[in-house]
Amino acid sequence: MKKLLFIGGLIAINHLGAQFKINIEAPANFESKEVYIYTLDGSKDKLYSKETRKGNSWQINFNEPYMGMLKAYFPEVNASMNFISENKDVKMVLNTDNRKIENINYLDESNNLMNGLQDTQQKKEYILPALYQIKDYYKGKSAFGSALEEEISRLSKTQVSLDKYPFINFYNQNYGRFIEKNASKKPLTHDEISNFLSHSSNLLESSSLLRPILVAYLNIGPSNNVSADVDKLIAATGTNTSRGQTILAELIEIFDMYSMQELKEKYLATAESLKKPVNERLLATITKNNGTKVGATFTNYFFVRPANTTAKSIYDVKADKKVVVFWASTCSHCESELPEIAKQYSLLKSKGVEVIAFSLDNEKDAYEKKIKDFPWINDSELKGWYSSTADIYNVQSTPTYFILDSSNKVIAKPDHAADVLSYFKVN
Repeated sequence: MKKLLFIGGLIAINHLGAQFKINIEAPANFESKEVYIYTLDGSKDKLYSKETRKGNSWQINFNEPYMGMLKAYFPEVNASMNFISENKDVKMVLNTDNRKIENINYLDESNNLMNGLQDTQQKKEYILPALYQIKDYYKGKSAFGSALEEEISRLSKTQVSLDKYPFINFYNQNYGRFIEKNASKKPLTHDEISNFLSHSSNLLESSSLLRPILVAYLNIGPSNNVSADVDKLIAATGTNTSRGQTILAELIEIFDMYSMQELKEKYLATAESLKKPVNERLLATITKNNGTKVGATFTNYFFVRPANTTAKSIYDVKADKKVVVFWASTCSHCESELPEIAKQYSLLKSKGVEVIAFSLDNEKDAYEKKIKDFPWINDSELKGWYSSTADIYNVQSTPTYFILDSSNKVIAKPDHAADVLSYFKVN
């Protein structure tokens, strides 16, 4: 299961003199006391503030200007929602069903507009092509045909001037230019994307568009030229610039996510060779990768709700070798691979091997049902991709495997369960 998005960053403490305020209201029975507010840097959420509920609402003060995507995460119910800032006050009312957010009423002008535009954009991409096909069957003046024509016209036009909304205007234009699925669009070129990435404003980092635009760049042309194409992009954006360093970090993680290990290692080495200063985004990528490479000492982690052990942490588990695996009950590859390890678990134990499995689930019932079939040490924060383990150990997809020696050094990083079993000669 590929990771969509994972969390990192440091908290910034609120001060007096806010640039703008965020107000979130929820019903009294919504079971969350805290909210975490994240800004965006490329594809990485950065924790800006934690606030405690007062009455039926949370109020968050932003002390510095910010335009871009934001996220609110409610840890007690493991629910989140996305919204935007135009550096103006934001107000939302949540409609909830017990622990779930069912609907959001955006009461500020910017978010209300953005929500409507995104709804229209989705319809343009996925519904408009079908409407054009249906149109051919209704050439007369029937009521349905007239309604069809009206909807096609509505979806085909930009109905609102966005001059007063710098971020929405930036997002809308560049989503349409680089991301939107449209058969009539002229194919993108490497130079077109490279020029945009080199010269666009800082809104790019907070827009959520950077990673999908980079993926679009990588998908242009034959796959055997990827390294040369990336070299050109890195040269154009410059590794001595913050933008270039953020792009380098994003590319390393894209290659990691899609198991393009040679490319990942090449550009990780490029990143490590850079002279200081290196921006926060790239430094975090280097640090996380170095902490999980073969030969590194695996960072300790204290269990939250351990099963099948009395140990308090990874380091407390005594074994000649440890297999650490990250998985989820919703992951189809995990569904096929982990039972193979379970079949051989007794034999692994006889060889002095212990398995420690961290689940990136967020549904308690699904997790607890699944681990009944897994006799090894199990643990989960039940926060999905918000789990701190995903961040600490640079987990980009599930399943992910590490093999540790008795001193908790990484000695192997198998790709699949079969590779784990082969390492210990039990398959």
